[in-house]
Amino acid sequence: MSHTILLVQPGQKPETRTYSDYESVNECMEGVCKIYEEHLKRQNPNIPSITYDISQLFDFVDQLADLSCLVYQKSTNTYAPFNKDW
Repeated sequence: MSHTILLVQPGQKPETRTYSDYESVNECMEGVCKIYEEHLKRQNPNIPSITYDISQLFDFVDQLADLSCLVYQKSTNTYAPFNKDW
């Protein structure tokens, strides 16, 4: 497990920046999915069950102003940065 910090900026304004931390990269990726699911719920409040495919998730990530992960590297005791293309 590698501690992972998710940095998200959904809009152009710096005030939209948020971060979350996770115990592993896998948990972080699940967190990205949850962010998208919350976005879908806000966009479609009257639909009780929403489905999506991976291409829609990728499109959502692409439209974010910024998304990055900092992944802990035990060997160097540092965090390595990864952008949304990762």
